[in-house]
Amino acid sequence: MSLFAKLQQRAAEGRPVRVGLIGAGKFGSMYLAQVPRTPGVHLAAIADLAPDNARANLARVGWQAQRTQATSIDDALKTGATHVDSDWQALVRHPAIDVVVECTGHPIAAVDHCLEAFAHRKHVVNVTVEADAFCGPLLARKAAEAGVVYSLAFGDQPALICDLVDWARTCGFPVVAAGRGHKWLPHFCESTPETVWGHYGLTPEQARRGGLNPKMFNSFLDGSKPSIESTAVANATGLTVPGNGLLYPPASVADIPYVTRPKSEGGVLERKGMVEVVSSLEADGRAIPYDIRMGVWVTVEGETEYIRNCFEEYNAHTDPGGRYFTLYKRWHLIGLEVGMSVASVALRGEATGVATCWNADVVATAKRDLQPGELLDGEGGYTVWGKLLPAETSVRLGGLPLGLAHDVKVLRPVRKGETLGWSDVAIDPSTRAYRIRRELEAQFAPAFLQAA
Repeated sequence: MSLFAKLQQRAAEGRPVRVGLIGAGKFGSMYLAQVPRTPGVHLAAIADLAPDNARANLARVGWQAQRTQATSIDDALKTGATHVDSDWQALVRHPAIDVVVECTGHPIAAVDHCLEAFAHRKHVVNVTVEADAFCGPLLARKAAEAGVVYSLAFGDQPALICDLVDWARTCGFPVVAAGRGHKWLPHFCESTPETVWGHYGLTPEQARRGGLNPKMFNSFLDGSKPSIESTAVANATGLTVPGNGLLYPPASVADIPYVTRPKSEGGVLERKGMVEVVSSLEADGRAIPYDIRMGVWVTVEGETEYIRNCFEEYNAHTDPGGRYFTLYKRWHLIGLEVGMSVASVALRGEATGVATCWNADVVATAKRDLQPGELLDGEGGYTVWGKLLPAETSVRLGGLPLGLAHDVKVLRPVRKGETLGWSDVAIDPSTRAYRIRRELEAQFAPAFLQAA
């Protein structure tokens, strides 16, 4: 039975999936826009640090005011309305909530929200992929131990890439490479919230109209978010990552199967079975026609002559030799698609992407020379960007995870382009985010060291 049919059945039975949303910003608002149009789902509660802003966003996406007037979660359950408040703990602890959608974009807070939800046996759809990037394998393990499902969010590119990889493997294809598109030039890694809109292709007026957060959008532009998302994909699928960061090969959609081959066959990959990000810009800044900037892709191999003949007979999208085929989605709809994850975890007990190993990490890297006493401001800010590295390399470097590079003080000079380590900063060891990261390293690092 399809997910939509299952949702219709739940609606007919009067047993909707009861959802709690933490964080009603841009991404959360996109999901909220779809909820009234989805049968069998009741968004019972929203927790946001600014409830009035959450209500304003609800109005912006078309919710009628009376739908947000429930005085408590219990009242919401009786009336079918939604309770809006700032108390996330009450949301995750309420026995009637089935699925928690973590949508704050704040990785340290997201870890608290996820762990508390697991403790109260709630499934979690984690939109805050920044948290998954630095401790996803352990979050997944703790969810399984609690008997609940932890999932990446459909609509965001990592879950869509995981879906393509699953399609390929289920069909019997070896995955050569998988990833997303991006608008990239090397100097973008120095971008700050002050320069982001010019590079991104939006005017400040467009950004203000959409309520867009310059720091968040800059985290995409400066390479942090592509590294974060590639980390989530590698850890969920078992694909490996480049030895010294993403390469961002420029390519049109037609050229993806050509460039996402091993170097020995004319492509850019160190080996088969890797994640990579394809740029929509040539090295000189020219836009590539029919690009994959907003999309996702997977490249597979036709291992036999018969399969390659089939590629040819059906005019499949291959490299010139006909051996490598790329399937792609040119667009992703972000929060408008999150309902797929909510339905999947609640009705099938299946994640739409979840970490199964620790292959990759994102390490904080200096955007400029940093001096003792400065505060790091995390992904998309003025001080650091995120570099994708193999997890083993990160462990050996003692690399500082980008997700923990928020409001921490620099202890020693760090030159532009250098990766930061634990010893370079004064970090608060009392947070659960810090503790779970160190627990992750304690569980996985010995295997790296023994392998050496």
